[in-house]
Amino acid sequence: MWIEILLLSRLAREPLHGYELRKAVEASTGRTLSNNSLYPTLRRFVDAGAVSRSAEEQEAKPPRHVYTITDVGRELLHDLLADFPDDLALNEPEFLSRVGNFAWLREDERARVLDVRDRALAAEHDRLTRLVAEQADPWSRAVMQHVCRSFGAERQWLAALNTHGPEPRSDA
Repeated sequence: MWIEILLLSRLAREPLHGYELRKAVEASTGRTLSNNSLYPTLRRFVDAGAVSRSAEEQEAKPPRHVYTITDVGRELLHDLLADFPDDLALNEPEFLSRVGNFAWLREDERARVLDVRDRALAAEHDRLTRLVAEQADPWSRAVMQHVCRSFGAERQWLAALNTHGPEPRSDA
């Protein structure tokens, strides 16, 4: 679902052709999309009425297709962002694709997404902590301890986001 979220959120800002869309997603997330994931997803959106596709003529080249989000697509984007099921809560790309687009959600919807992630991290932390105590191999134990610490750091970040929102931009 994270690919769908990233594509729809970019198209919600402006119509783009496929190459521009792929580059815009990469520039805003650092994630590279292959044409094998981009174009089939766009085709599904067009078939579902979430995105329209129009041909833009180019001089001495074949026309390129420009994709524009529809009202159905805006509703779909909102629903994808607001719905964060427990079974996806530990999936980092799924979570971060939602947080990166929190501007599209109401405060209560953002808080619910953050709470789902926080509960999943707490449960996974507890599970790993029990396993650390049983781990005889020091290297495996070190990795699991590191992961547990990273969960703690992320939970602090989630609490800060839930309380204060994102940190203001600093151009230092």
